Amino acid sequence: MPINLPIALTWLRIAMIPLVVGLFYIPGSWLSMPVRDAVAALAFIIAALTDWFDGWLARRWNQTSSFGAFLDPVADKLMVCAALLILLDLGRVDAFIALIIIGREITISALREWMAKIGASGSVAVHRLGKFKTAAQMIAIPCLLYWQPLYGLPTQWIGQILIVIAAILTVWSMCYYLNRAWPEIRSRADAPKQGPKQ
Repeated sequence: MPINLPIALTWLRIAMIPLVVGLFYIPGSWLSMPVRDAVAALAFIIAALTDWFDGWLARRWNQTSSFGAFLDPVADKLMVCAALLILLDLGRVDAFIALIIIGREITISALREWMAKIGASGSVAVHRLGKFKTAAQMIAIPCLLYWQPLYGLPTQWIGQILIVIAAILTVWSMCYYLNRAWPEIRSRADAPKQGPKQ
């Protein structure tokens, strides 16, 4: 397993997930809710920044690897899903929205894995729709974690609007990827099954 700074940053992002989740198990007498929410939002922002930074470093230093390409999206999905489950438990995000986003991540991850196995991964390469979806949820989640005004900005309202936008883009991008993959899915489904060799 290769170890370099980009991959170390990805591992750091994964390590931050239980730390963020653990904040919400600390008794209120130890850490007040506004402080807890602020720390959780800041940790998520730092993790999101490492997501951009490790990819930039890997490309700039020519340290891209198949392991890094595997680990980076796994870290992203774990981070987003953990944050959504926290927000769901706090009642700050609707269960249907959380289900849409998490379900999409599972579906597209499985689709990309299958497409890679048949040598057609280019059909489901990252599209700008997916990038817009990611941007919307990466802004929405820390706003919803923070859940209090910030310099007069209604972060709670901003987060709620953006998470709905992210859910809409989630469905849209999923339909786009499935449509791109459909010819391969259909051709494989229509291919005659080969019986066992005699």
